Amino acid sequence: MAEADPPARTISLGTGVAAVDADAWDALAGDANPFVGHAFLTLLEESGSVGPGTGWQPAPILVEDGDGALVAAAPAYLKSHSQGEYVFDHAWADAWARAGGDYYPKLQIAAPFTPVPGPRLLAQDDEAALLLIRGAEAVVRQNGLSSAHATFVAPDQMPVFERAGWLVRRDIQFHFANAGYAHFNDFLATLTSQKRKQLRKERARAIEGLQVEELTGDAIRPEHWDAMWAFYQDTGARKWGQPYLTRAAFDLMGRRMADRIILVLASEDGRAVAGAMHFVGADTLYGRYWGCLRDIPYLHFELCYYRAIDIAIARGLRRVEAGAQGGHKLARGYGPVATWSAHFIADPGFRRAVADYLDQERRAEEVEMEWLAGHTPFRRSD
Repeated sequence: MAEADPPARTISLGTGVAAVDADAWDALAGDANPFVGHAFLTLLEESGSVGPGTGWQPAPILVEDGDGALVAAAPAYLKSHSQGEYVFDHAWADAWARAGGDYYPKLQIAAPFTPVPGPRLLAQDDEAALLLIRGAEAVVRQNGLSSAHATFVAPDQMPVFERAGWLVRRDIQFHFANAGYAHFNDFLATLTSQKRKQLRKERARAIEGLQVEELTGDAIRPEHWDAMWAFYQDTGARKWGQPYLTRAAFDLMGRRMADRIILVLASEDGRAVAGAMHFVGADTLYGRYWGCLRDIPYLHFELCYYRAIDIAIARGLRRVEAGAQGGHKLARGYGPVATWSAHFIADPGFRRAVADYLDQERRAEEVEMEWLAGHTPFRRSD
């Protein structure tokens, strides 16, 4: 008997995630990772954090079956710069410009401003996932773009990109792994004596004269969002020149995602002086934003790292992902973990140059990963 023809499917480029049915999108995205959900991606659009004037033009790639049902989607953006990505390709842009090419716009498959590994191909099956990749390639070729990039890709999706011939890039983050601890002291017991003493001193010093509270859901009131916005602005201005998110994005997070957010606020004499925002996934706590009104020793470590460990243990979460970079996390019990991205370069010569660059970078990164693995604060079993 002859094999049945594969189902007819069409690929299109959308104008935004907000224009896609929320239930259809979330049926593909699942609820494990909040940053690829319809609520988060849509609030970025509606708040003006992405869209006209931001350099992030929403262009989700959509795959529908013959009945018009959504079978795959990818959060994608036409980018006119490389800000807010945390996988740095500025050297590639400079090299292409020196060769007389236009690196921008490029196509970015990502959760904007969010260096969190997660699914980038939201698909019912592998065939639909591959169609998303082919759709991204078609957007590049048909519009004369330099490249397409999928950043912070969940490791289990990387083989699909590799089979499609995309270049692979690896980087390093630092995550806390919950080994079934009942209390923070159980975690401390796995560290060397010197590190245990250091962490205890840091925690005690950080909160001297302060009151710390954890807020979620309806307990997060407007004044708390006002405070968190002020903290975020301060950090954004120092790190990036200007914050990526608008004030409206924080209001929308409060209205639509407060049950998946934990604010950890430190107050002095009734006034909030520092805060950290964490998002709750199915098995992971994601540390995202932090800020303070004045420098208080070790308070960053307390609100962003140690309290995050407390929350993960209390909620039975498997890990804490505390954001990009930050070798200082290693001494606080956050171990090195590989993160992945995939890159499609249209020009063959430019692709070869980028491939050579990645080969050299990968060798250096492997050496760094080996060094980091040998310098964790944990007691040696031997």
